[in-house]
Parts: sequence; C-alpha cells; structure tokens
Amino acid sequence: MKHAIGLLEIKNITKGILVADAMLKAANVELILAQPLCPGKYVVMVAGDVGAVQSAVRSGKSMGGTENVVDEFVIPNIHSGVFQALSGCAEVKQIKSLGIIESYSVASAIVAADAAAKAAAVELLEVRLARGMGGKAVVSLTGEVSAVTSAVRAGSSAIQDSGFLVDQLVIAAPHHNLHGSLF
Repeated sequence: MKHAIGLLEIKNITKGILVADAMLKAANVELILAQPLCPGKYVVMVAGDVGAVQSAVRSGKSMGGTENVVDEFVIPNIHSGVFQALSGCAEVKQIKSLGIIESYSVASAIVAADAAAKAAAVELLEVRLARGMGGKAVVSLTGEVSAVTSAVRAGSSAIQDSGFLVDQLVIAAPHHNLHGSLF
C-alpha cells in the first residue's frame, strides 16, 4: 500500500470538528492538520495507507454532510516537497523565476502544488492556506523559467475543471527585494 493524504475542507468550524473526529474514528490514519481557516472554514488533513485515507475521507464527508464540504481530495503518493511548503519550512536560497497559483480553496491549492512539483524540477516555496486571505490559498514555487512555466501550467490544469482556480503567474526574473516581501 502507498502512503496517502486526504483532506476535507468544511464550510463551518463545528461541522469541521465533527468531521475530524469521524475521520479519526473511521480508520487507522494520522492527523496532520485540523484547524479553522478564513472565512470560518475548517480543514482536516490525515495521512496513512491509501485505503485507510479513502475510508476516513468518506466517513468524514458522510458525517459532515456533502452540503458542508467546500472541497476535498485523496492523493495516493504526494510529492515530498508539499509538506515543507505547507509548514512554511522550505529553505530557498535564491528565487530564480517565480511561479504563483491562486485558488479559492485549500484542497485545490494542495492538489495544484502536488501536480506542479511532480511536473517539473521546481522547488515549492510555500502553500499558504487561507489565513488572512478571505479563504483563498496560494502556491509559490521557483526554478528555471521553463520548469516554473511547466509546473504552473500543470498545477493550474489539475484544478481548472474544479472551478477553484483564481489565477496563475510566472515572473521570469523577479526583483531581488521581492523575495523578502513575499515569504
């Protein structure tokens, strides 16, 4: 079995806490994240074997009610760089070119980050999760301009059909002072 992560993004905090409890009781999964986000949403992320994660997400969705789910995913084999980017611990010495993917949901941003990191040789800088951004989430990455362009295209394509893609951007040579202002 592969190691997987799953996430449910819920419309309100009380249902989110109920969903987190249901997910943990449903299967042998590890709680990675359970917290409120702007604007009053709640996100729950778990990790474990693919089957366990799928079961936990199904259970959480059932307990919370599909009408309360903003977005969701199960990723069977997430790119290792996503976890560092989620925690804001990615150590980047230089931004070569800069890629940004903006989304309306936390789940779609993580899906976009995973797809981008798997598509090209880029470094994920951060996956910023809806804190102080009105519920939006932003993926930032760096690398050679051709790789960043490919990665942003792949990440954006991965969420385009969901309706959660807000915008995307590639800056070939960002000003050196921009790095300190962004991260």
